[in-house]
Amino acid sequence: MLGQFLFEAVFLSIIGGIIGIALVFLLTGLITLYAGWRTVVSWPAVILAFTVSAAVGIAFGYYPARKAAYQNPIESLRYE
Repeated sequence: MLGQFLFEAVFLSIIGGIIGIALVFLLTGLITLYAGWRTVVSWPAVILAFTVSAAVGIAFGYYPARKAAYQNPIESLRYE
């Protein structure tokens, strides 16, 4: 069960990193087009940002995933 929750955390962090990279390229393209400024996005910066995004997603997803995996489903769904 822990693997399922951890997979979800990893998947969401990777998708978030990909969306962030796409937004960076879109915004830098728009700045170049409308402001006339020359913008440069370096690949090492993109790789570093993606790695940090994935690491943060995994780190902050592991503890809740571990906690949820060891809970009783009936107790988790019950509202008091």
